[in-house]
Amino acid sequence: MHISKNRDAILARIRRIAGQVGAVERAVQSDAGCAETLHLVAAVRGAVAGLMDELVADHLQAHVAAPGLSDAERNAAAEELVMLLRRHVR
Repeated sequence: MHISKNRDAILARIRRIAGQVGAVERAVQSDAGCAETLHLVAAVRGAVAGLMDELVADHLQAHVAAPGLSDAERNAAAEELVMLLRRHVR
């Protein structure tokens, strides 16, 4: 799997996101102000979007643009990505 070459960096990003989600939970539990909580949620959203961008780029490079792939492999990977992106942007 192509993610394995970047596994440590991706896992580090996911752990940071988990920490950010924890901060949102703590803010809600402690009755933090709305603006503060919204800023925390916006940071989580941005971090998840950045992770998504990285994974999409990796997918494109490994499964669509890589040399040696058959047309069927490229088409299947592209269709999979289109379906995923449609769910993501809803």
